[in-house]
Amino acid sequence: IRERTEELEIEKQKTDKLLTQMLPPSVAEALKMGTPVEPEYFEEVTLYFSDIVGFTTISAMSEPIEVVDLLNDLYTLFDAIIGSHDVYKVETIGDAYMVASGLPKRNGNRHAGEIANMSLDILSSVGTFKMRHMPEVPVRIRIGLHSGPCVAGVVGLTMPRYCLFGDTVNTASRMESTGLPYRIHVNQRTVAILLSLQEGFKVDIRGKTELK
Repeated sequence: IRERTEELEIEKQKTDKLLTQMLPPSVAEALKMGTPVEPEYFEEVTLYFSDIVGFTTISAMSEPIEVVDLLNDLYTLFDAIIGSHDVYKVETIGDAYMVASGLPKRNGNRHAGEIANMSLDILSSVGTFKMRHMPEVPVRIRIGLHSGPCVAGVVGLTMPRYCLFGDTVNTASRMESTGLPYRIHVNQRTVAILLSLQEGFKVDIRGKTELK
């Protein structure tokens, strides 16, 4: 009985660890206690989206396991970087990487600065990143940022996900898709917050861009 109890405790610890990796700690703790997690409105956050330029072409030139290795190596690098900033990784879908600051824990108006500094660190690291199977091919990423309100909530029971909803999410995604390789495409609202922080951020004006 003792061995069985110990095995159950080990499995419970594994489950708890997995849950905290998938969800914010406060949300994971509430779910473990059986407490309902209500959707929460955040007045202002900054969101980050990035993807690999030409990922479809790279995938076509690679074996499936090589694509997995590429994404695993790249996201391991990104994960190490975001640990140094007050941000939360929301999700990864294929070559798309999504991060937020200002939620689930609010941080005043520091969210834009945290995401901007993280983005600069990621761009710097990608400059020396090489694929194992095609080291001669550069991995080019584009980044989009946007600040504004959003709603966060837990979706699903079997595999709960912490998801973000609202125009801010859509706009941040469009900022990424209309951006340029090795550049951080930033919305005017985010720029205003960054300049108000007076931390030395420099911005090049691109002009009006249609977000489809």
